[in-house]
Amino acid sequence: MKNMISKAAVAATGLVFIGSNVFAQSLADAKKAIDAEQYQKAKSMLKNLTATQANKDENFFYLGWVYLEQDYVDSAKAVFTKGIAANPKSALNYAGLGAVARLSKDQAGAQSNFNQAITLAGKETKPFQYVGEAYLLGEPDGNAAIAVLQKGLAVSAKDPELYIALGDAYRTQLKNTDAVKAYEDALKINPKAAAAKVATGVVWRQANNWDASEEEFKAALAIDPNFGPAYREWAETDIRWAQKVPTQASAKVNEAVEKYSKFLSLTDNSVESRLRYADFLYQAGKFKELQTEATALSQMPNANARAYRYLAYSAFENGDSATAQSAMNSWMTKADPKRIIPYDYYYQGRIQLKAKDTTAALQTLEKTVKLDTTQGDLYADIAKIYYAKRQYEKAGDAYRQYVSKSKKATLNDYFSEGFSYYFAYGDQLASKATPKPVADTMLLAKADSAFAYIQSKVPTPNTTVTLYRARLYDLKEKDRNNIQGFAKPYYEKLIEVTKAKETVAEADKKNLAEAYAYLGAFAEYKEKDMAKATENYTKARENDPNNAQASNFFNRKNKPAAKGKGK
Repeated sequence: MKNMISKAAVAATGLVFIGSNVFAQSLADAKKAIDAEQYQKAKSMLKNLTATQANKDENFFYLGWVYLEQDYVDSAKAVFTKGIAANPKSALNYAGLGAVARLSKDQAGAQSNFNQAITLAGKETKPFQYVGEAYLLGEPDGNAAIAVLQKGLAVSAKDPELYIALGDAYRTQLKNTDAVKAYEDALKINPKAAAAKVATGVVWRQANNWDASEEEFKAALAIDPNFGPAYREWAETDIRWAQKVPTQASAKVNEAVEKYSKFLSLTDNSVESRLRYADFLYQAGKFKELQTEATALSQMPNANARAYRYLAYSAFENGDSATAQSAMNSWMTKADPKRIIPYDYYYQGRIQLKAKDTTAALQTLEKTVKLDTTQGDLYADIAKIYYAKRQYEKAGDAYRQYVSKSKKATLNDYFSEGFSYYFAYGDQLASKATPKPVADTMLLAKADSAFAYIQSKVPTPNTTVTLYRARLYDLKEKDRNNIQGFAKPYYEKLIEVTKAKETVAEADKKNLAEAYAYLGAFAEYKEKDMAKATENYTKARENDPNNAQASNFFNRKNKPAAKGKGK
């Protein structure tokens, strides 16, 4: 009996210790987990706290904030609402609802909730901090964030997290000196603020000062060896280093992957953390690894739809077109329309092009460039589709956008622009529509502008460009019998640059014949100089015996005169 009592006592004691361990998980522990980006751990703690301490609105706020960090906006809104039900004067939860409204593009709702949060804050600094941080979510509004954070500091200048948030706000505006000072002020209050050290490292990364950046991450880890965000930011710094210093790219990318793996080991390795890792792999150009990770994520029960986005991207980059198309279709159908970003359309269009579905690709790519004006490279694909469809004016417009927006544009692209406009004008001239359209001479002006640009960039005139400049000015003549000579200087230049070649090819000879035939027509109809006309038409026939204009001239010239009547 005694032994049984002892065993029961030990068991009871064990239960007490287990229970004590659960309830020892305080809000401070949860906040520490949030700072370390251990979101699953933080959520577990906070769900327990909202159940056991349902009257404390703070518990609901921080749980909602975790949902925001993980991009679950609807869940965050529901929790913040519960926080206000627990305490109708909860400034923090009004700050949370303001953040939700702002992410939902409800600016009036955001402002109303932020105002309520500040009104209710009193002498508490946390509402100011989180309203400031809310302004940095989505598309940052640095000015608004700075204004509210400075109001918080006026309430109390002894909250280090206010200074860290202020530094983050300055960082969005690239005001690096102000940002570093704010982080230094945070460290003066709390020398153990590893987050301030990490944030300072990010500032130096923005300035491409890799060594200084690394030193800050090392300093953060000296404060807390298990502070995961230091490894994540260090990894992302290595990626930028690799992009900016190609000679070190391979080594830095590999180091980045190692550091990110370390970050994952220090977090809860949740789906959200793995999705962030997927984003990192994409930035690192590790498409094989990304496809493996995205495939695993997509096969999980109730898979997060974002896994299909990464699977589509990586499969396309790896040449796995079938998987890319299937994954992109899954992402586009499963995702909330608000989650679709311009880059999704970018890849969707490229996938459709690969599948030779040019009609769908054209629609998608045009949507992409309207949504994201930085995607200038896509105009080349748009132009090629229009050109293949013989819609030359639209092709010319697309090439014009391409050469003005893309850093990859070459002189060949300027030629394609000019060529497209030239054919567009020719089509209008040849149109058999009723009523017949009036040919738009602006098309010729645009074509000539593109051709002239090429000639301004080459050391000697390009014969092909010179030929088409001559032809487009010849199109302006309309009637050879009333020739004005618009094309004359260009055909003369064509003869000059062609004859200067070491070897004159058969194609060159045909072009020479065309030039001499034009000069023959000018001499015949404008100058009324038959000797000069005969000379030029002769040269045209010598270069191309089948030149129609030369043949026509000599047929007319050699035709016997009609005899008079009634003699």
